[in-house]
Amino acid sequence: MYDPEMLEAFRHASEEWEKDTLQKSLSARPERRERFISTSSETVKRLYTPEDLQDYEVLRDLGMPGEYPYTRGVHPTMYRGRLWTMRMFAGFGSAEETNKRFRYLLEQGQTGLSVAFDLPTLMGYDSDAPEAVGEFGKCGVGVASLQDMELLFADIPLDKVSTSMTINSPAAVTWAMYIAAAEKQGVKPEALRGTIQNDILKEYIAQKEFIFPPKPSMRLVVDTIEFGTNEVPQWNTISISGYHIREAGSTAAQELAFTLADGMEYVRWAIARGLDVDAFAPRLSFFFNAHNDFFEEIAKYRAARRIWAHEMKHTFKAKKQRSRLMRFHTQTAGVSLTAQQPENNIVRVAIQALAAVLGGTQSLHTNSMDEALALPSAHAATIALRTQQIIAEESGVANTIDPLGGSYYLEALTHQIEAQARDYFDRIEELGGVLPAIDAGFFQREIHEAAYRYQREIDNGERQIVGVNAYAAAEPLKIPLLAMDPQGYERQATRLAELRERRDNGAVGQALDRLRIACQGTENTMPFILEAVRRYATLGEIIDVMREVFGTYQEPTWL
Repeated sequence: MYDPEMLEAFRHASEEWEKDTLQKSLSARPERRERFISTSSETVKRLYTPEDLQDYEVLRDLGMPGEYPYTRGVHPTMYRGRLWTMRMFAGFGSAEETNKRFRYLLEQGQTGLSVAFDLPTLMGYDSDAPEAVGEFGKCGVGVASLQDMELLFADIPLDKVSTSMTINSPAAVTWAMYIAAAEKQGVKPEALRGTIQNDILKEYIAQKEFIFPPKPSMRLVVDTIEFGTNEVPQWNTISISGYHIREAGSTAAQELAFTLADGMEYVRWAIARGLDVDAFAPRLSFFFNAHNDFFEEIAKYRAARRIWAHEMKHTFKAKKQRSRLMRFHTQTAGVSLTAQQPENNIVRVAIQALAAVLGGTQSLHTNSMDEALALPSAHAATIALRTQQIIAEESGVANTIDPLGGSYYLEALTHQIEAQARDYFDRIEELGGVLPAIDAGFFQREIHEAAYRYQREIDNGERQIVGVNAYAAAEPLKIPLLAMDPQGYERQATRLAELRERRDNGAVGQALDRLRIACQGTENTMPFILEAVRRYATLGEIIDVMREVFGTYQEPTWL
């Protein structure tokens, strides 16, 4: 970008500035600390200049919006043409309670739905299973059958909204329930829009909500990709997720590298199934965290688009432009929220959301201020939604495309994070790929070490958290917390019992038998799951068949 004479001039100017202006300033007023670090514990230099971009080429590395390598965004006009989807994550208690929250958020201007499921649902158990005692509705909505899915989306036209569902091991089953619920509304699968997370690899790496061993789990993921490509063409059948990797304590570069490595592994498996990369790749989507370090997060998103475009073009030979686009959802960092002085979380979320927007996200969830204490109240969720709307309508950041592009610091940071991610790709390859690296505990150890380092920096005061180890104050909690219906579980258990009595149990048994045979063979399991769901087989009954055939996964212990 810069010719040698210009670089030499900048070098000379920097040296003179350091010798004269800077030293005088430091003598009169030393800097606040000896070392400045990012959220990922990377050292941040005092000043960035063209010297930090000596190998930088504008057309190669930056390009134009909507054009390869998509550093500046996947759409030519970005938010000037269409704002990001405001997709607030919600779910608690019974299907009826969550349905009310969904309709409330839509009335407040939310433009997409995002379903949080409770722990029994995430682990493939019915709400009344012995393993689920005390967990119904605690961290999301309980969905045990098609009946629950129908209640969850009652009076919400599924051909008019885009729905995201955050679930992984049982994703194929809950997706089948959604498809069947839409059919009950008269909506055909080809009209449905939305996303299932369905990212099992990051479960082994970070979140730990796995059921089956990796290989049969990967088969189920590819079954959904294949079925969606052929039958539900507007649906994103996987959301490759870095969010939970970051929540587990990773750095920004680790989040990026491990997420993209997982994404490339899914592409390899789908191609091995015989799918054309240009048939399924346009429906792959991603999900990233927005943490506290404003510039680091923006650089991460820009590097992510650039790496993915390069790999899809050169490694997987994708020919369609849409196959090379990284479309992603962002959620602000739940792990950054504090129980102390919870109103401070409104500010944290606003900064994180702004970083996501300046980084070019396609949809966004903003966490609520009370989430370190409870599931969000309606009041807190409304403030979180209004945060996005103020950014969109009042801040001016959506008026121009990639307004920070070309910043010496941002471009150098984007290069740095990309280089760190590619170093991780090499290390994963040396271990034999993603699955062998999981078996070896590589990802887990890297995240654990980063999380320990971050906490140590807080404990020794090198990193300050407002309200925790800086500006702390003993004060009573002032915000109202969500209170769920105490009768919700009883209603759910009664509803499940009545369902099991009135359905055609012979037809349910036959559908489950056909699913068992399909799991034992090589057929795509989705049609058989759909048949069982339509017969009102429960989530637990369907997953139990799969447990019987596939077995369950016990994570190894590493030293």
